[in-house]
Amino acid sequence: MPQSPQTAAVRGRPAVPKIAIIALAAVFAVGMFAMGFDQGEILGLVYGESAYIEMLFHEYTHDMRHAAGLPCH
Repeated sequence: MPQSPQTAAVRGRPAVPKIAIIALAAVFAVGMFAMGFDQGEILGLVYGESAYIEMLFHEYTHDMRHAAGLPCH
């Protein structure tokens, strides 16, 4: 009786596309800048000089800054 060739079903992990890794890294970098270092630059494009004075985005992300270990005052 001839033996049939056995085939092993190997399930590998699907590869993560490099573009997805690059996109997530870019979102992370922009998010860290916005949360950690923005002093009015982002909203300054819309609100003008008052965004620098009031630091609105800084105040919106104030607690996240402390949770991430970034000093802000």
